[in-house]
Amino acid sequence: QVQLVESGGGLVQAGGSLRLSCAASPSIFSINATGWYRQAPGKQREFVAAITSGGSTNYADSVKGRLTISRDNAKNTVYLQMNSLKPEDTAVYYCKAVVVTPISREIREYWGQGTQVTVSS
Repeated sequence: QVQLVESGGGLVQAGGSLRLSCAASPSIFSINATGWYRQAPGKQREFVAAITSGGSTNYADSVKGRLTISRDNAKNTVYLQMNSLKPEDTAVYYCKAVVVTPISREIREYWGQGTQVTVSS
């Protein structure tokens, strides 16, 4: 069982920066990949960025060059550095962990509770 807690959201002006954190327990080492997703009012949840246990990253086209995902194994935390924010980045941001069980190779997904990011114009 993995628990995820997001933090770091808030209100920022367009062009500003925020850093979101996703703290995993009991350990980040059991997680094969961690991703950030977002959901704006009236829209479907969409993929933002992901990072594997090996450090490979992937981004949505809309955030490339502005958002950076990283992980700190010592702190069991994945970060999303958000620069040059735009009003269209306003959404609730969710962290998702994907775990592949070692023997049965079952894929399990875990979600955090989300953190609100609001970008004013």
